[in-house]
Amino acid sequence: MSLRKTLFLFFTGWLIVISALHARLNPDSVRDFRELVASLRRDKTVVTTDKFKIGFLPVTCHLTCPVTDFINQQLTGGSTFQPIRFNSWPELKESYLAGHTPATFILAPMAIALREQGVPIKIVYLGHRDGTAVMVHKDSQIFRMEDLRGKRVAVPNRYSNQRLLFFRALKLANMTIADIQLVEMPPPDMPAALYSKSVDAICSGEPFMGQTELDGYGRVLWLTKDVWPNFISCVLAVRDDVIQTRRTDVQALVDGIAKSGKWLDKSMDHRMSAAQFVSKNYYMQDPRLLIFVLSKPPDRVKYTRLTPLKPDFEEIEMLGKESGILKGTAHFEDYVDPTFADAATEHADAWNFEGPKP
Repeated sequence: MSLRKTLFLFFTGWLIVISALHARLNPDSVRDFRELVASLRRDKTVVTTDKFKIGFLPVTCHLTCPVTDFINQQLTGGSTFQPIRFNSWPELKESYLAGHTPATFILAPMAIALREQGVPIKIVYLGHRDGTAVMVHKDSQIFRMEDLRGKRVAVPNRYSNQRLLFFRALKLANMTIADIQLVEMPPPDMPAALYSKSVDAICSGEPFMGQTELDGYGRVLWLTKDVWPNFISCVLAVRDDVIQTRRTDVQALVDGIAKSGKWLDKSMDHRMSAAQFVSKNYYMQDPRLLIFVLSKPPDRVKYTRLTPLKPDFEEIEMLGKESGILKGTAHFEDYVDPTFADAATEHADAWNFEGPKP
């Protein structure tokens, strides 16, 4: 017998002996293995009992996501949804594309661009309205759009609606994108960039813009509500296949987001309560940031009238195509499913919840 065959028989016998001893000494592991095999043979529909994961960032545009989860847990002792916190747009988007999060809050132009690329994505609701500011250094001589000529302006990324916001505002001032130096920068880095004056103006969703004002070196050039009323930055998007297989869950999510939006806009007490429990339990931020941007002024960001409307998205499509970030091949009916918002509008009232006291 050859050495190679002898070694093979020896190691095979050794594995059999070791496995037998392991099974005898660890019967639980054998049972666990058998149960695992059995579970894999069961009907695949059992996965629908898993918690419905929703991607979000710690920004006011996505505030209704953690508010919905927190209130659900307080009222029912649990939640069928699981908010997944990300720190950047790239990782949030990649998680959605990989199927890890069947639903996500995402930039409106980014959702449209993904649909143009063939990604099975549908917008089912809005995250907010307004909620963005343009900040300049308090010592600067920038007081109007024309003063930004030749200046460095930071926006979140190529597919942010803040980029389209500037494109629109420049047109109103008879300027073009070539009149400023537009740079892309993660919103958490923007306050430091403005403080050091490495950029002349910054623009993103809150609370990062409010941070510069609260810390005393930022000054509001303008709020989106003053330049683009009812501005939309982020939307709630769901995969096409998830809409088909988990429609009840999607409707419950949209209902919850709608109820949270109405709850937030119902009273300042609700906003201040949310600023506390969201900052501490979800955003991991100093509550003073949310307290400030949810109240200074109260309509800095709004959470009602969140049904996706065709005229709003047609303007985004037009600006996206003019600015070169969209091809113009996807339209409202391709990337929006309004049926969930329509149903939510009919029966979703504000949560009957007062919230923990600050």
